[in-house]
Amino acid sequence: MITEPAPDPKRWVTLVVLLLAMAIIVLDNTVLTVAVPTILRDFHTTLSSLQWVLSGYSLVFATLLIIGGRLGDLYGARRMFIVGAATFGVGSFIASISHSVPQMVVGEAIIEGIGASLLMPATVGILSNTFRGPERTMAFATWGTAIGAAAAFGPVVGGYLTTYHSWRWAFRINVIVAPLAVLAALVFMRRDPAVGRARLDLPGACLVAVGTFSLVFAFSQAPTYGWWQPLGGRSITPIPILLVGGLAVLGIFLWYERRREAAKGDALFAPSQLRHLAFRYGLGASGTLSFGQFGFMFAVPIFLQRTRHLDAVGAGLWLLPFGVGILVGAQVAGRMAQLVGSVRVVRVGIAVEAAGLFVVAVILTDAVTFTQLLLSTSVFGIGVGLANSQLTNVILADVDPDKVGVAGGANSTVRQVSSALGIAIVGAVLSTSSARWALVVSGAVVAAGVAMAMLIPHGKDDEVIELYAPLEAETV
Repeated sequence: MITEPAPDPKRWVTLVVLLLAMAIIVLDNTVLTVAVPTILRDFHTTLSSLQWVLSGYSLVFATLLIIGGRLGDLYGARRMFIVGAATFGVGSFIASISHSVPQMVVGEAIIEGIGASLLMPATVGILSNTFRGPERTMAFATWGTAIGAAAAFGPVVGGYLTTYHSWRWAFRINVIVAPLAVLAALVFMRRDPAVGRARLDLPGACLVAVGTFSLVFAFSQAPTYGWWQPLGGRSITPIPILLVGGLAVLGIFLWYERRREAAKGDALFAPSQLRHLAFRYGLGASGTLSFGQFGFMFAVPIFLQRTRHLDAVGAGLWLLPFGVGILVGAQVAGRMAQLVGSVRVVRVGIAVEAAGLFVVAVILTDAVTFTQLLLSTSVFGIGVGLANSQLTNVILADVDPDKVGVAGGANSTVRQVSSALGIAIVGAVLSTSSARWALVVSGAVVAAGVAMAMLIPHGKDDEVIELYAPLEAETV
């Protein structure tokens, strides 16, 4: 008879450490995006070049997520958590002292992206393997609450730091928190079990990296290069080639992994896990929700800043009810899941999301007021909190324990690709509305990070014109 291991006596301290790690990943992107105009002035650069800081981070992060998850399965989630947090801190330090775009790309996009790709799947793996039963439900609810809070308040924190201190504090926060997370992991987290003989599937890693990179690049950069017709004076757009090529490579990856698993090899991603209905359909639900949520969080801040003439802090405050709704929904979800089950909670959350988003679509005009948005965005946020806080729990519920890391990486990858697609599609729709919108959106569309909110900052109208003048010259 197989018995469950004894509960980790330090599991609740472990949860706090995991929440800290997730918070710095989410805050890093949401805090930074509202600082873009200030960084443009400090670096005397153009938006098109600075965009690669954010896009590069998302590209590296999404490309390596499944690989990072598998490394956690092979060598221990705790080890990968420590390595990822330390790497993330080093990248943040380099970015915090940077004085040029290339230096920031190295620190933020490359090194932080690598650290986050190791850290996030490790966090999900540790959470899933540390808690069981009702405690696991509550742990995931708390985890979802922390992510929602970081995403909701990130733009407000970023606006405050940028306005009254320095945008460099977006990185300095990580330089402080990351070493604390490493130290806490060493002291409080249960050690990983002995490492087995399995090895990393290098051909599979290369295939999934190339395929994911191609899709995320295509979706995030389509408004810049053009979906089918080249933009910005270019003679050709690479987007169709990247889309078809990325899908083809990922198809080859699944075929290769099926054959490798059938031959009893160490597959990077075991397709046999798709036999679990919660995992299979949960990934589809995760992608669909990310598409809509990130599309919403891309469009509404731009709309508010362009029509209501809000600054970065003002737009963040107008969307604060959305963040508060996420907090409330995630807390309610944990208690509801104990009564009716996590699957039903996710279904209710999706229905509440749809209702809130429908009302937002109806009332969102150039004369909309904060009071009018308050109820609808709060309802939408409650739905997001209900669904997102328990969806990861549902996806991983039946996955084999030694595959939890790579399954969590697959879930995060699906969310990354879908959020990038949502931002790209919404950006394309906005770009067709007017030439004025085209200038703003073509510069503002960036690849989606792990954050729930991707706010593209603009100041007052005269500041926007000044900041986007280099882009306008290039486009015309």
